[in-house]
Amino acid sequence: MKLLIDNALSPVIAEELTAAGFDAVHVRDLGIQHASDEIIFDRAAADGRVVISADTDFGTLLALRKVQHPSVVLWRRSEPRRPKPQAKMLADVLRRVESDIDDGAVVVIQASRVRIRRLPIGGERT
Repeated sequence: MKLLIDNALSPVIAEELTAAGFDAVHVRDLGIQHASDEIIFDRAAADGRVVISADTDFGTLLALRKVQHPSVVLWRRSEPRRPKPQAKMLADVLRRVESDIDDGAVVVIQASRVRIRRLPIGGERT
């Protein structure tokens, strides 16, 4: 699974996810850390990557564009706050929801649950 970690999360998360066997890059690795959400979203789509962020604007972009990819994982938990434990939890969730992500989904990781919404939002699946 190819992942693009947004600036809202630490670059350490990309390093830890790579160590866990994922193809993960941080926006800083690509030199787009100051880019708009639209550019990051488009880059993820072009590269076949899943966006991982704490920024809910990516969910809005998906809804407005009515697209099936890229999938987006939104980190909405307040705990853990340190990047290494966050990466471990993300890796666990990503492995559990891999088929949903492959098909196109928004995955929201909250304090007490993981929610999955199939894409496109408000459109027809292709």
